[in-house]
Formats: sequence, structure tokens, C-alpha cells
Amino acid sequence: MRSSVIATVVSCALVLAACGSGGGAGEDEVNGDGKVVLDVAMDAGLEQAAVDAFDTRVAQFEKAHPDVDVRPREYTWTAATFTSQLAGGTIPDVFTVPFTDGRGLIERGQIADVSTLVAKLPYAKSFNPNVAKAGQATDGKQWAVPIAAYAQALHYNRTLFTQAGLDPDDPPSTWDEVRSAARQITARTGQAGYAQMTTDNTGGWVLATVDYSYGGRLETLKGDKATATIDTPELAKVLADVRSMRWDDNSMGANFLYDWAGINQDFAAGRIGMYVSGGGNYGNLVTQNALKPQDYGVTVLPLAGDRDAGVLGGGTLAVVSPKTGEKTRAAAVQWIDFFYMGKLTDSDAAVLNAKTQADSGQPVGTPDLPVLDRATWDAQQKWIAQYVNVPVDQLKPYTSRMFDQPLLPEPPKSTQDVYKILDNVVQTVLTDQNADIPTLLADAQSQAQALLDRG
Repeated sequence: MRSSVIATVVSCALVLAACGSGGGAGEDEVNGDGKVVLDVAMDAGLEQAAVDAFDTRVAQFEKAHPDVDVRPREYTWTAATFTSQLAGGTIPDVFTVPFTDGRGLIERGQIADVSTLVAKLPYAKSFNPNVAKAGQATDGKQWAVPIAAYAQALHYNRTLFTQAGLDPDDPPSTWDEVRSAARQITARTGQAGYAQMTTDNTGGWVLATVDYSYGGRLETLKGDKATATIDTPELAKVLADVRSMRWDDNSMGANFLYDWAGINQDFAAGRIGMYVSGGGNYGNLVTQNALKPQDYGVTVLPLAGDRDAGVLGGGTLAVVSPKTGEKTRAAAVQWIDFFYMGKLTDSDAAVLNAKTQADSGQPVGTPDLPVLDRATWDAQQKWIAQYVNVPVDQLKPYTSRMFDQPLLPEPPKSTQDVYKILDNVVQTVLTDQNADIPTLLADAQSQAQALLDRG
């Protein structure tokens, strides 16, 4: 396995067409009619109705850009296949990658530098700065366009807050207040005041989230070398606080093996007062778990006073292959603008998207982290106001402050494997009153570093 990875790296270094310099353009492909051919990513495995809808969007784009021949190609990013696809040159001209890949692809010249073209977009100066940096080179140029983003948030049950004598319009803003509110909810309602995911890598995900909010990090990166930073005072403090809530306060209920689906189900059913998950989780809670809208509240994640504290988040970048020629790159940015960004920046596109969602029974107006600035987001909210079907006032503790929190990327290397290691750590703390936190962290540090060293 290791020799094949080395071979791929060597091949990648030698084959300029596959790995590219990013800056220099390749060759344009032109069809028999003289049109520039543009391969664009379409999610793999779509149902026919979704394929038809995608084809309609292609036809609309081609009508507006008669010199471009758009050809959809099935593509879904996965960590297991992306590197080989990139090296083999089998990726579409326009494709998407997670935020965690952005900086590395830019530094290695494995995507095209379309920053000059992006700079000409009418909203180029309106990107949310906390989000835009995921697609920026070290000089601040925007090589990749952020098209969707999320940040972790604190979700809470307004009904349980009221029953516990807490103000649902004034949710906790510090972790000490979270602990206090959790005790009060449990004491007065009998429900779990606060719960935490612990399985299927979600335990590590949420533990990383809280660690970041305390000023910690799970990894540091220097070039391509990652170093585990799990055995730290910040993460030790997180686990000590979790242990206190579990064993001293008895405010975390009785289920210590929650996955994402399970915690959503219990929260929607009114069995959990607070939990941490992505800020835009309202849609899933309503459509998949029958959440009563009047029960729902969400606020920004509490941050410790440390200047390094931030919110774990992520998202998706639209990028362009380095194989493309200048005309193809221009068409690619036009497609990104049309297909991904239109519903955020164009009133007609925004209204059509909102109407389509509302007609299909989907929530409209959920608090996803905006990729553009507040002024642009506010304008979009006005365009779609007639279709918004979520409790907007109950979302304000989050939406009023979501632009102010520093967004931090997930650990860049072996992310899910590191999360899995931490699942065991948090499970042990929640199920063993005598768990030795220093030993747990030292063992997790060694396991994670061994993974990172293997690459």
C-alpha cells in the first residue's frame, strides 16, 4: 500500500498535465460546432427526476452562453478515490471538494488559478471572510469559490427551557452557562439537560468541536506533515467538564452511545435539552424526525475567552481542473456563477429555488452559514420571504451572531480515523467514573500520530 502511494506521488510530480502548475492554462477542447466543451460535475446516483432537473439547468446555461457545450459527468468526492482521480486526470473541468482540501490543492497547483476571473464576479468582494479563506491562496487570491458552508452550533429545546424556568430567548453563551442550564433542565423536567454524540466518528467530531471552542486543536500541519495535538490542557479540560456534567451533575441522561441519527431523534422527541451539531440541522430535524417547530432553538457555539478559540466548520468549494485552457476556465467560472451561486446572488434564481423547496415540503430559510456577507444574505432573505417556512425569530440567537465567529477547519489529515480514536475516549469518560483522562489522551495521541505518520 505504501509503495503504491509513493508511486502515485512520483507519477504526479512527473506528469504536469495531471497535477498541473495551476497557473498556466492547458488546452481547450472544442466540439464540431466550434463550441468550447465544458465537463461539469453532477452528483452520482441521482434519480431520473433530479437528472432531468440538472439537464434543464444545463439547457438554460447553454442558451445564455451559446458558445459553450456543457457535458455533465457523474462525480462525487470521496477521500478514498479523489487522489487517484486527480492524478489520472479523470475529474471533470468543474468539480467540488471539501474545505479541508482547498489550501493543499492550491499550494500544490492541483487546481486552476481562476482568481482573476473570480475577481470580476459582481459579488467578488462580498464573500464572508470567515468562509472565503478556505479557497484562498496565501496571497489572498480566490482560486476556489465557496458554494456552501456550515458551522457547529448549540441546538436547544425551547419547551424544555420554559419548563425548567429558563428563558428560551436568552440561551447560554458560555460553557459554564450550558452546564448550569443542563442541571436545571434535568432537575425540573427529568430529561437530559445536555447530550453528546459518541459513536460512528461523531464522538470525535463533537469532541473536536468543543476542543476548538476552548482554544485547542487536534492537529498541526507544517507542509504535508501533520502532528497530533490531542494530549493538551484544552482537551483535558473539555473532558473534565464533560465528566463533571455526567457524574457530578447527572445532567446528561442515560444514553452514552448516540450517533447523529439517534441524537436527532431524541432531541426532536423532547428528550434532550441541548446538543452540538451543524447549525443548519433544522431541516433534517423537521423532515426526518418530526420536530415540532415551536420546540426548536439554536444559538452560536460558546467560545472560551482564549484568542485561539473558534468554531469547527466546513463546506464545499467549486474548483476548476488545471488541465483546462483559458476559454474553458472562463466558461467554468460562468458555470459556477450560474449553477452554484445564482440562488444566493440573483433574485429570480433565489425565488425559484425557494419556491421549489417550499412546493416539495422542504424547509426554506434554515440557518446555514452564509458564504457571502450579511448584506447579501439579508437581501436574499427579503427575496424569498414569502416562501420562508421556518420559525425565523427562534433562529435569531444564531443568525444574529453567525458572521462574528471565527471558522476553523476540521483536522486536515486522517480526519475520520482520528475522530474514531476519540469516540472511545469520550465513551470511556461517560461510562467509567474513574476514567483516567491523562492516560486516555496519551494513548489517543500515540494512536493518532501513528496514523498520521503512515500518511
